[in-house]
Amino acid sequence: MSLSPWSLGVFTSIDAGLGVHLDVAKDLGVPSIQLHTPHAAGRTPQAAEKFLRQIDECGIELTCVFGGFDGESYADIPTVEKTIGLVPVATRSARLIEMKEISDFTRLLGCNTIGLHIGVVPHDTQSREYADVIEVTRQICDHAQYNEQNVHLETGQESADALMDFISDTQRNNLFINFDPANMILYGMGEPIPALRQVGSHVRSVHCKDATWSDQPGKTWGCEVPLGQGQVDMRAYLTTLKEIGYRGPLTIEREIPQDRERQKTEIQHATALLTSLRKEILGC
Repeated sequence: MSLSPWSLGVFTSIDAGLGVHLDVAKDLGVPSIQLHTPHAAGRTPQAAEKFLRQIDECGIELTCVFGGFDGESYADIPTVEKTIGLVPVATRSARLIEMKEISDFTRLLGCNTIGLHIGVVPHDTQSREYADVIEVTRQICDHAQYNEQNVHLETGQESADALMDFISDTQRNNLFINFDPANMILYGMGEPIPALRQVGSHVRSVHCKDATWSDQPGKTWGCEVPLGQGQVDMRAYLTTLKEIGYRGPLTIEREIPQDRERQKTEIQHATALLTSLRKEILGC
């Protein structure tokens, strides 16, 4: 399947509770999805075959599989620092093994991209802790390279400067960025449009999500809101995507799994908004 420039997509899940379910993606009529990885028991060859049949019947293309791990929590920024991704030392070895398994499952799905939140990278780039996170990232990239995959780090937990330095220090040519403008606001890591321009050469996938700033950026959460109702400025976001030459899918992410009907309604609104902006900016 060949996707058109800026084709719409949604973030989906099978069993992990994040993202919409596949039937919602089908109802929305989007041509592509990103998938939050199933739990370990659901990452079998049989499960892969079943999922591929389902998306084929729906006419949907899978563009990225995102890693996620038991014990992660986005309750607040300090909890993110302690629990997310491959940075926490206590869980790093087990999660490295699991991320390699996720890469293998992604290969069964015929997808050439895995993504993840690496976690809050240590700020001291001369520290042993920073070097250790670089090393585990290299191992993920090398395993993905063996599976003919790229690795996309999702933005949010680092500033644009820090993210670019981290990618440079990792020294792997299959390491790129999944840009989420709302996360820059939610984490208080910088204005999303200048950040997008700064990291644009490494952006290979994006999320379309909106948010408002916290009154204490970087210390407390901002607030995720429906697309077009926050402080991202979606017209400026898409215009900047055009400027940097991005032609890939626009993947909508709206994480309110506790209210599935509202989630679907707000994603429907997001598809209408993005379709209108795409026509205005790309002319198609």
